[in-house]
Amino acid sequence: MVAGRRDRALPVSARFDVPETDAFTRPYWDAAAAGRLLLRHCDACGRPHHYPREFCPHCWSEDVRWRPASGRATLYTWSVVHRNDLPPFGGRVPYVAAVVDLAEGPRMMTEVVECAPAALRIGMPLRVTFRDGTPVFRPRPAADATPRPPGPPAPRAPRV
Repeated sequence: MVAGRRDRALPVSARFDVPETDAFTRPYWDAAAAGRLLLRHCDACGRPHHYPREFCPHCWSEDVRWRPASGRATLYTWSVVHRNDLPPFGGRVPYVAAVVDLAEGPRMMTEVVECAPAALRIGMPLRVTFRDGTPVFRPRPAADATPRPPGPPAPRAPRV
């Protein structure tokens, strides 16, 4: 045991993939449970942001509100997790932990599902789907593909 720390037994039913909802984030999680992705959007500077905050991280305005997101994203980076002892992740291994660039601009930590790890590519188009009220992403069908919004090019994977 580490000095100054007490052993804290976790309840057997503890889950580490379900966030604690509070009054501020309830609209986000209620929308996700209904299959909709929301982002915070600043009415002062016009920029969206994620993770949800009560102020704009770009201009510090408190004039922010929830707005629907398109659900489109591109893959920024990922890691294939082969071992995780926290419930319920152990039953999901291997799984793909990822960071995606949402079409609206913000980056989001998530999971990529319905895709073999060998098929993942930086910049690949993704679409949101929901698992137990949590947004995860899957490859976007070709018919649903839209060009990447203007801005810096997607980063490329280093050649090995």
